[in-house]
Amino acid sequence: MVLVLNGVLQDECPMDTASLFMQHPIYRDYAQQLLNIPTKSVGPVGLLYVGQREMAAAAPHDKNINIVGTDDATTCIIVVVRHSGSGAVALAHFDGTGVDEAVCTMVARVQELALGYPEGRIELQLIGGYRDPQSYGEEVFYNIMQSFHKHHLEIDLTQACVGELNTVLRGDVNCPIVYGVGVNIKTGEIFPAAFPERGPDRELRDARIFMGAQNVLDIYDAALGMLRIGPFNYDPLRGADLWLAQSDEFLLQHLSSSPDVEPPHFAMHRRSTIRFIQENQFPAITVFRDNRPRYYRRDEATGFWSLVRY
Repeated sequence: MVLVLNGVLQDECPMDTASLFMQHPIYRDYAQQLLNIPTKSVGPVGLLYVGQREMAAAAPHDKNINIVGTDDATTCIIVVVRHSGSGAVALAHFDGTGVDEAVCTMVARVQELALGYPEGRIELQLIGGYRDPQSYGEEVFYNIMQSFHKHHLEIDLTQACVGELNTVLRGDVNCPIVYGVGVNIKTGEIFPAAFPERGPDRELRDARIFMGAQNVLDIYDAALGMLRIGPFNYDPLRGADLWLAQSDEFLLQHLSSSPDVEPPHFAMHRRSTIRFIQENQFPAITVFRDNRPRYYRRDEATGFWSLVRY
């Protein structure tokens, strides 16, 4: 038993968010502190953007990154794992797929980055997973909590802005309050955030999810200081033209787990993803030549990620 809630080692893992907040009401205060912070719009310079079913880990001394973050989380949950002694941090965007393996990888990456630093605790923060009509967010929450509970290390839950605490009623529709967060890896500050630019390779990364990848992709090599995408492959998408011929409302209703609360760009992004898949039916051939990952290095002059040419 290794999950620590409000400083107390737990024998059993809470079954749902309501149980957590009833047994440990202090998490309401922690969530409110986060919700009181204004949402920041974060530009691409110094940003490591993590997409759905992706994760990344970095240490405070990393000269390539200032902010690691993700957004567009409705029923998904954003997970932040931080080592209090070194400040090493990992962030993931979980939708329920590949959680067990990714949790182990996140903790392992943070431990690796914390080697040689003062001892500290592993802290866990959860943000997202609003109270949706189908309780998808609750399923994701349960999967995440169970995965951390099974881990052999003691892990302190220090933030749980999820479920009812991340839900506001607009008209008669439950809506998320926070859709995204950023973490300042230099200071450890976590704040509500939006990311207008989500590169590089946004369509390629989204295509991996659209086509049903079952793993969470670790997109940053901290030793090299490089963003790494792939390699991966998927089968051709049947009926791509048919999808593209549909209305935005149709795409919203059929491709979202929370169609009532998606951001305005949802359908536009799905269209660009489908077009990319249509143009790259075999990414192992057209994108990942010689089965090599796509590596990006931070350009020191511009601050943007720049593709490394072989």
